[in-house]
Amino acid sequence: MTPETAECHRLLEAQDPDRAVSLAFAPDAARDDLAALYAFNIETARVREQVSQPLPGEIRLQWWRDTILSGTAGVGSGHPVAEALGAAILRHDLPRDAFDRFLEARVFDLYDDPMPSRAAFEGYAGDTACALLMLAAMILSRKDAPQVAEAAGHAGVAQAVAGALRLLPIHRRQGHVAFPADLLAASGCDAQDLLQGAAEPSRRAISAMVAFGREHWKQAQALHGAIPASVRGAFLPAALSGTVFDRVERDGVGTIEAPLRVGPLRRSYRYWRWMRG
Repeated sequence: MTPETAECHRLLEAQDPDRAVSLAFAPDAARDDLAALYAFNIETARVREQVSQPLPGEIRLQWWRDTILSGTAGVGSGHPVAEALGAAILRHDLPRDAFDRFLEARVFDLYDDPMPSRAAFEGYAGDTACALLMLAAMILSRKDAPQVAEAAGHAGVAQAVAGALRLLPIHRRQGHVAFPADLLAASGCDAQDLLQGAAEPSRRAISAMVAFGREHWKQAQALHGAIPASVRGAFLPAALSGTVFDRVERDGVGTIEAPLRVGPLRRSYRYWRWMRG
């Protein structure tokens, strides 16, 4: 393990235990490259926390874009995560346009504008969570990855919905609303209701968000049998979506107060069930 990949593993263990644990289900040869991909996700996801205004955040995202789209894909950049990711991109011939779209979608996270619609949310998820899942599948098996595009589409949206629910308390503190505006309107809730924690409107919006996510997760599960065993591990972080939806339904409006965490035993059990089929 190089110092660069060691830094990726350290970052994962500290910031994203769901994906860190999922690496145990991957072949040894793929773990470092998956860690680099997932560490890149962490680095770009936390840009908003590191800047006080959107413009510096956009500059950081542009640095990532320029670095990945360069001839070396980040190798020689001096940044440990970019170094490890660049090596993974070159080793697996990962499509750089997917990273370009990923970074463009991340710009939304820097602003306080609500997601305009469920369709826009699905598009955002397609360029972020779904893309990350497909890139992980390519690292696991370039041959089998194309077979899981439809399942990845639904699983990625479900995972993005689960993420928006889990991070709702943090988003509220940041003044950021990730729920689609049309879903809020249909629930009789608006962005300010959610940010201020108005109990009844927030409960309705959270319930509608769970239903939105469950529909996509149901469709992903229906395709489970068509997912080759070689790439099933790419779906593991998304496999917690159903557990998140169950917890949110149980906790109701309490979801707005503290970030929801999945315990290690429940996580491992869900991962084992998904890999077993």
